[in-house]
Amino acid sequence: MYLFVKRAMDIVLTLPAVLIASPVLLVLIVAIRLSSKGPAVFKQERAGKNGKPFTIYKFRTMRLDADPYGPSPKSGRDPRLTGIGIFLREHSLDELPQLINVLKGDMTLVGPRPLYVSQMEEWNETQKRRLLVKPGLTGLAQVSGRGGLTREQKLALDVEYVDNACLSLDLRLIMATFKQVLGRQNIYEKRYSETEQTRNADNEE
Repeated sequence: MYLFVKRAMDIVLTLPAVLIASPVLLVLIVAIRLSSKGPAVFKQERAGKNGKPFTIYKFRTMRLDADPYGPSPKSGRDPRLTGIGIFLREHSLDELPQLINVLKGDMTLVGPRPLYVSQMEEWNETQKRRLLVKPGLTGLAQVSGRGGLTREQKLALDVEYVDNACLSLDLRLIMATFKQVLGRQNIYEKRYSETEQTRNADNEE
């Protein structure tokens, strides 16, 4: 029953959002195309439910010569980012095309963020449990620290979501996401792994 209601909520909330936001989406597409060479929409293969690959859509925020599988920018000063790309990332507008992924059924509004297919090999059996549900536009990790969390912390929160997924939790996370986006907190990745976190702490002492 929960999965049926969850899918219905995805459609009921996402379809009107796409229709209402369509003028904004068109303006952003034009702005991206005018600001740098290349397509406005960036496509990449990600791991979906049960590890099944799917194509994710995002507004392009980087130059065409940037490695699409390189590390995430740690600040708006990253030279790989375009001018409009910085604005899109800092306002989380680059994720808007994923509403199409939600309508297609590849993603859901709330769930673990979709990661690279190759990253699945790095996870232990507990961490792989995040693949038991569809990836989401937002999730527990995104409202609990986002870029300020390490990889291990995010994966642990993803599994925690899987263990406690329910409609009331989804609604709370959707509301918390609005606050997170408006506050523009922890947009960029501050660290990646626990090892990097320890190394940075040692350097600060």
